[in-house]
Amino acid sequence: MNLVGYLLKLVFKFSAVILLLSQFSCATKSNFKGIIVASKGKIESLDPAQATKLLALQLISSLGDTLYRIDSQGLLVPMLAKDEPEISKDGLSISIPLRDNIFFHDGTKFNAEAMAFSIRRFKRIGNLTYITKSISSVDAKEEFLLRINLSKPSSSIKGLLTSINLTPISPNSYSKYKDKFLINNFIGTGPYKLKTYSAERQTIEPFENYWGGEVKNSGITFVNFTNSTSLFSAIKTGQVDVLLSNSVEDVHSFALKNLSQRNLLVQGEGPPMEIGYIAFRTNSDILKNKNIRKALLFSLDRDLISKQVSYGLREPLKSITPPFLGINNNSPWPDYNVEAAFKLFKEAGLCNNKKLTLPLTFRSNVPSDKLLALKWQQQVNRDLSNCLEISLNGVESTTIYKQLSEGVFEAVILDWTGDYPDPYAYLAPLLDCIKIKGEVCVDGEAVTGGTFWANEALQESLLRSELLIEEERLQELRKVEKLAAEGAALLPIWHLKPRVWTRNNLSKPEFDGSGRLLLKKIIKGNE
Repeated sequence: MNLVGYLLKLVFKFSAVILLLSQFSCATKSNFKGIIVASKGKIESLDPAQATKLLALQLISSLGDTLYRIDSQGLLVPMLAKDEPEISKDGLSISIPLRDNIFFHDGTKFNAEAMAFSIRRFKRIGNLTYITKSISSVDAKEEFLLRINLSKPSSSIKGLLTSINLTPISPNSYSKYKDKFLINNFIGTGPYKLKTYSAERQTIEPFENYWGGEVKNSGITFVNFTNSTSLFSAIKTGQVDVLLSNSVEDVHSFALKNLSQRNLLVQGEGPPMEIGYIAFRTNSDILKNKNIRKALLFSLDRDLISKQVSYGLREPLKSITPPFLGINNNSPWPDYNVEAAFKLFKEAGLCNNKKLTLPLTFRSNVPSDKLLALKWQQQVNRDLSNCLEISLNGVESTTIYKQLSEGVFEAVILDWTGDYPDPYAYLAPLLDCIKIKGEVCVDGEAVTGGTFWANEALQESLLRSELLIEEERLQELRKVEKLAAEGAALLPIWHLKPRVWTRNNLSKPEFDGSGRLLLKKIIKGNE
């Protein structure tokens, strides 16, 4: 694209933003007394053993409680637990005292056996196997004393105890669902109980017997819109009260940010839990050569793409863990460097008369994916056209997730949000491997994630990190990142804060340390 064309495109984009801002004066108010929360994604399951999407986990976090939570300062705060977990000297057992006088929404009493039931069930049928991988058994030692036995010591166990996926469920209501999912209902101990459910719309109302204090509003309705433009229109016209950022395109997020700066909306932000990256299928004919993968790491200009795709809302990232977790101060992942990429491509026998064609798959229902793919393609055509050509392929995200482990995609744009704020919750799901042949993962998370890459030293270091604490642990996890960067199976791109926008008649929204919106604290002015 020439300079004039590029400038015209920028003018068009910012004109669109200005138009969106100018339309805000047309806003009207909704007469609905409860709070309407708008998003784009559907909620296909409310089972904590099955749910992985952010919207479903957000809803579950309002319907249930966890043993502990991480506050905005990163500290462990007891919830259903009465006090800090007590870890044995050998690190193989954890004793957790539980609060009494807590009830599930169906009237069943919460106790150690109910918590044990929930963890055992997750171990049997849960989707995210890394969460309970180190748990060998769970026992109710007393009515309100839970004992978790580990197969090996785990320094990440405290973070794991904040996992939304381990939210306790009523043994009574789930007695027929010990070994199968309950998709359309949820019976927990949380501040809200489920009133109505469909994939497109859910209503929750305050639980009158909630143990944790009064809910500040009269209820929440989650509504689904078909596209980002509809969502933006809904918040500006007052059809909805709250808009979640994971549902809107970056051009609308940028406009909403400007509206909040002009005090026309209220914006809240959480910790940057989400990372975006590209996964390379390392056992494919074209990407099994490590030099080619390393060249690809050098070929992407994160700073330029962040500005052009997201107006700087998605910050460049040279790590597969978010910066606030503190292990990537001196990142081993390379910067954008055309000369280094060209040299590595040549060493792999490419360039001049032989060009690599890389099929890049993006999620067709995620607008930022398509823009990222287009920008990288344009950048490669400008800088490395003698060596590399990128062909684009848009596939709906559900299909991508189903086919990742089948080795369908050579390179695919993905994102990941750790289930709890700990480096292990990022490194293990992307890199862990149970069975390795050479540098190919045959069984493990690396297969599920579509890279099929493994390294014995990395696995040993990942396991060793679970035996360490504090700075020694961080140092070991840095070794994991370094080995991952050398393997070049992943190309980290950016990280993103969860944002939320509310109407001015609502109190300022707050997030916890895991990036969940604290809905029970939101107060609506006309209630």
